[in-house]
Formats: sequence, C-alpha cells, structure tokens
Amino acid sequence: MKIKNILLLITSIFLMTQVYYAAAVTTDIYPFKNTQQEERFSVLLQNLRCLVCQNQNLADSNAPLAEDLRQQIYEMVIKGDSDDEIIKYLLKRYGKFILFKPDLDPNTYLLWIGPFILFLMAGIAFGRFVYRRRM
Repeated sequence: MKIKNILLLITSIFLMTQVYYAAAVTTDIYPFKNTQQEERFSVLLQNLRCLVCQNQNLADSNAPLAEDLRQQIYEMVIKGDSDDEIIKYLLKRYGKFILFKPDLDPNTYLLWIGPFILFLMAGIAFGRFVYRRRM
C-alpha cells in the first residue's frame, strides 16, 4: 500500500512539472500582444493533428514538422488572420487529415458512422450467439 502511494505521489509531481514546463515554454517561445491571441493559438494547436505523430495534436508533438507548423500558425495569429483563414490554409496545404475532428461529408461518412455500424453488428452477433446457446 505504501509503495502504491509513493508511486502515485511521484507520478503526480512529474505530471505537474510537465504541465508547468509546457506552459512556460509556450509563453517564452511565442510572445503574444494579448491573452486573446494566446488563447486562439492554444485552441488551434489543440485542434490540429501532427502530420508525423498522427495521434498527437500540434501542441504536444515534438516532431520538427510540428515545430514548423506551430511557428507558422503563430505568425498567422500575430498577423491577424482569423481562425477560419488559418484552418483553410492548412487544409489546402495538408488536407483534412490535419483536423482532429473532420467535417461530415461524403468522404468522411464511414469515419463518423463506422463505429456505430460496428457496434450494431457486434450487438447482433452477440444476440445471435445468446439465442443459439439457449436452444
């Protein structure tokens, strides 16, 4: 029991240190004129996917491409481009894969509806299995 508590304490301290470090690095590297620009930048980085890591957003990725994209987004935010303009530019350049939550359109129907179809198929298969076991 004591070892579990010690490991939990060490993990908590480590995570708090990482969060503080990430926040400090972001504000040091990317100075903003106001908090609104900083919040926009942060939201954009959270909602855009790293093209190299594929399972991380741009804020969490350490890949060189992610660093370049962060810098580019920062410059666009400072220049005064709107979020829509920034996203349209990135979509034109990198495609819909850069979005963590792509829009619902004919190309993404399977992505959005696929999990429900699989869940329904699993439920039908389980129901048939239970029905056959009763017989």
